[in-house]
Amino acid sequence: MPLKTEPLASLCEAVVDCPHSTPVWTESGFLVLRNQNIKDGKLDLSDPSFTDEEHFKQRIRRMAPRAGDIVITREAPMGEVCKIPEGLTCCLGQRQVLLRPKPDVDPDYLLYALQSPFVQNQIRWNEGTGSTVSNIRIPVLEKIDIPRHGDAEPDIAAVLGSLDAKIDLNRRINQTLEAMAQAIFKSWFVDFEPVKAKVAAKEGGRDQLRVAMSAISGKPDATLDALSRRQFDQLAATAMLFPDEMDESELGKVPKGWKVKKIDDLVETVGGATPDTKNPNYWEPPEFAWTTPKDLSGLRSPILLKTERKLSKKGLEKISSGLLPEGTLIMSSRAPIGYLALTQMPVAINQGYIAMLPGGEIPPLYLLFWCKESMDAIKGNANGSTFLEISKKAFRPLPLLQPMPELVLEFSRRVKPLISRMVVSERESAELTALRDALLPKLLSSELSLTDGMTGVEA
Repeated sequence: MPLKTEPLASLCEAVVDCPHSTPVWTESGFLVLRNQNIKDGKLDLSDPSFTDEEHFKQRIRRMAPRAGDIVITREAPMGEVCKIPEGLTCCLGQRQVLLRPKPDVDPDYLLYALQSPFVQNQIRWNEGTGSTVSNIRIPVLEKIDIPRHGDAEPDIAAVLGSLDAKIDLNRRINQTLEAMAQAIFKSWFVDFEPVKAKVAAKEGGRDQLRVAMSAISGKPDATLDALSRRQFDQLAATAMLFPDEMDESELGKVPKGWKVKKIDDLVETVGGATPDTKNPNYWEPPEFAWTTPKDLSGLRSPILLKTERKLSKKGLEKISSGLLPEGTLIMSSRAPIGYLALTQMPVAINQGYIAMLPGGEIPPLYLLFWCKESMDAIKGNANGSTFLEISKKAFRPLPLLQPMPELVLEFSRRVKPLISRMVVSERESAELTALRDALLPKLLSSELSLTDGMTGVEA
């Protein structure tokens, strides 16, 4: 049975182009959607942009986006889509088109249909010239064929949406876990809260240990006795690791006994390279994971599970740093500076990274959160005329505060379970993403139907 399709325009009440002008940017005000906010079928507002009321009204003159509308990017990049959520007031930026589905068209189904290979191939192909295109015009967009499945469309969207809902839940859980680990690091090694609590208790004649225990646990002193004996003893042992005095250093006042050292004194740092991409001997057969910062650009957690490309044995031999061990911390050193990830497999790196290897006096897990807290200082040591880059030469002398080894071990003991849970969630999300991407074209092409057992898929 041939696939039934209809042109996109017939599914929409309106197909509205964006204003062909650059928005007037402001620090706050009314939200403007930008192409960088639209990726993989989602709207990401972690880096929002704004305009003032006057220009906002100008940009919604043709049509104001509302919940259930779909935005598609016309170029740079082309064909990315997202759905406007409930409660969001916004306007289009540049190079975007607003699609308003008809009342009898399920917006979620249309969102998934637009992401399918069947539709994406039409978006990228110019029938007139027989070549790929870099942008899509409204008349062409309106004629794109959309697969139709009648009453099954909401169910198709529900199956795919349940997978996306679980992926999104994992993302939010990992954000919480990462924030918890970062909060511990900041409290202990940036704000020195347990040490300052001890200092204040010492000056006030109070019990230093219990005050430090409160600072570490976030629990009032009066509730500490409600802890189990094991919990109390573990908390007390951790509190004892913090000193009760501060000393002057080149970084200002720091806990007594902690040392300021260069990164190079505490951890081995290496760079990478790119073998000749035109020489197939360096890439075939693909055996060893090789990463560029592009692999990190889409990560939602600082966990690297896979790479886009792999090297052959001959290709690996062209990289002096070789295959770095699992658990290495990699940081992009240019374009842009600051992508971070802990590798979950042995991996070789290109020249766009600085890698911090396991086995030093300070572990990569600690360095991950130190880099996050110190990113402004790291970027402050970058230079370059075309784009900013932090070289290994500039990175290695940066000062790093070295706590007592026992305290670093205790930090790792507390944070490792959080990272392990993040890895499990990321692996599950990768499997769910692969399942969704495999189901999407099969369901829309009728190669697979919901009667084939897919109705049991749940979030």
